[in-house]
Order: sequence, then structure tokens, then C-alpha cells
Amino acid sequence: MSNPDSFIEEVTEEVRRDRLFALFRKYGWIGALVVLGTVGGAGWTEWTSAREEARAQAFGDAVLDALDLGAPEERVAALEAVATDGSQTAILKLLLASDPVADRATTLAALEALAADASQPPSYRDLAALRRVVVAGAEMPLSERRALLDGIAAPGRPYRAMALEQMAYLLVEDGKTDEAIAALTALLSDQEATSGIRTRAQEMIVALGGEVAPAAEAPVAAGDDAG
Repeated sequence: MSNPDSFIEEVTEEVRRDRLFALFRKYGWIGALVVLGTVGGAGWTEWTSAREEARAQAFGDAVLDALDLGAPEERVAALEAVATDGSQTAILKLLLASDPVADRATTLAALEALAADASQPPSYRDLAALRRVVVAGAEMPLSERRALLDGIAAPGRPYRAMALEQMAYLLVEDGKTDEAIAALTALLSDQEATSGIRTRAQEMIVALGGEVAPAAEAPVAAGDDAG
């Protein structure tokens, strides 16, 4: 390469370097911001994860301590004093509703409160409403129980099959035996009905004087034990 060519190459390289430094001075803050954002985001994620883990552990410890208490009244008082946040509130209310025999009033109150709490996930609210119907029994007007179950029995709801089972029992209570048998028979071929639901439906059909056709039995529903 001749000296003039070498000189031109050096000048060109210097110009490129100057342009690069100029661009860095002008836009370098963007790269710094990206780096800071990446590091800060990772730190925030780690801090949030640690905080959530600590919150869950504190809630679990408080619940276990409350459940270890001897008298039902002490357990209820301790559970009611546990601080909750988000879905922990639903879990705590379900725990408060876990002893309908020893404390029926507290159980029903906790279930009613959870079922009406729009801030909680629909699955928890449906479970609370379903359990409230079962626990209250004839103490709750039949029309009110049916209205609660209607919503839970809608397609796509997680406890749909259980709600349909309870609605069939309401028909029995209302003296509508033929309709109850028809509803229970439909459950036998319902893909969402568990083996437990189908077994109870078969037993109730027989008890009501109906007949169970072998062909009506459905295959094992998702979630049933294969063995």
C-alpha cells in the first residue's frame, strides 16, 4: 500500500472513531439506562419474590399456630386475628368454615362473607357458596339455595357437577322425584362428574325407585384415579 493510501486509511479510521465517540456522547445514556433497567428489574423481581415468600410463610405459621390451639373458640379467635392479603383471605375464611358441627354460626358467616367478596377469585367464591348450601340445608329457603346453585352450575364453572348434584337433591326435597331421577341420570354420563358423584347418583336413583342402565355410566372423568 502506498503512503498516500495509508494516510487516507488512517484519516478515515480517525474520522470513524470521532463519529463513534460523538454518537456515544450523544446517545450513550440510552445504553446506561438499559443496563440500569435490567439490573434494577432483576433486583426488583428478587426482592418481590423474597417478600411474597416471607408473607406466605408468616401466614402459614400463624394459621398452624392457631390450629394447634385446643378449644374451638380459641382456634376461631386466633384465626380471625391472622393478617391476610389477597387470596389468603379466601383460604382463611374456608378454614373458619371447617367445623360446622362445633361452630355452625361461624361457619355459615365465614362462607357467606367469602361468597359475597368480589375481590376474591370466582373459584373460592363458588366453593364457599356451594358449601354454604350444604351446611345450611333446610335452614335456608329452597328457592335461595337453588338460586345460589344455578350460578355455580353454569358451563365452565369449576364446581359445576357438584352443583348439579345438589340441585338434584333439591328436587327430591321438593317432592319432584321423576325430575330428580332424570337429573341424577344425566350426571351419570356427564364428563365432568367424578366417580364419587356418579356413585352417589346411582345410589340415589335406586333409593328413589329408579333404574340405572349400564350404558349410562360415563368414563372416568379428568382428575379421577386411574387405578
